Amino acid sequence: MYKNKKSGFLGVFITIVILVVIVIFSNNNNGEASFFENAANKIVLPIQNGLTYLKNKVNGNQTFFADVKDLKKQNEELQKQNSELEQSLRELENIKTENEQLKEYLNLSEKYSEYKTIYGYVVNRDISNYFKTIVINVGSNDGVENGMTVIGDEGLVGHVVSVTATTAKVQTIVDTASSVSAIMSTTKDSIVCKGTLDSDSELKAMYIPTDANIIQGDSIETSGIGGVYPKGIHIGTVKKVIPTQNITERYALVQTAVDFGKLTSVLVVTNN
Repeated sequence: MYKNKKSGFLGVFITIVILVVIVIFSNNNNGEASFFENAANKIVLPIQNGLTYLKNKVNGNQTFFADVKDLKKQNEELQKQNSELEQSLRELENIKTENEQLKEYLNLSEKYSEYKTIYGYVVNRDISNYFKTIVINVGSNDGVENGMTVIGDEGLVGHVVSVTATTAKVQTIVDTASSVSAIMSTTKDSIVCKGTLDSDSELKAMYIPTDANIIQGDSIETSGIGGVYPKGIHIGTVKKVIPTQNITERYALVQTAVDFGKLTSVLVVTNN
């Protein structure tokens, strides 16, 4: 313990001596920096510069955070403006769609002015191998009933097979269960057009009279026989005549006038 006290007094004494020497040299430097001052400067100045740098850095960070806050506010404002523009664009698109639908309705109404019709558009379609049907957005609330004929801009679409209050299911003429009594525009010979498994754009024209001169390009339209479709609605054109060994079995492929893959607007005929 005595040894520790002795070492403590010695350390204090040495410290006092060093401080006295520093004071003496400081007072007698004759305008020149002392060794100790130089040493102090070498130690203190870097620390001071570092503190100044840190101060500036902190001030810069405050500016940076202020800038970030402004940018965040600007971003929120831009997002709000973008949302408003998107809403306006959707409204314009809706108006454009409504105008196009109105234009289609007017065109269809003028084209089929002899019929009393209800305008509708396709909301669903099932054009598969076995069932080729569409669903339209008008139903019993609009006056649509089972059996009514449905037509498009280019010609015959099919007929209504089921109805709800707001929709109707239409069996298209390309459905395999569909059968349409028709006539050839050139010879007025009667034929029957049926849907096939192989195509959603072709019909098979059957029961062609043996003396009928059916050729490629002939126009086919409804005959009005059978009570399903009114007379004179365009169905399509003869694409190819298929000969057989027995002339009574020959048939033709008819290209439908309506493109069922792109069909959007229809008219339901209410006065068959």
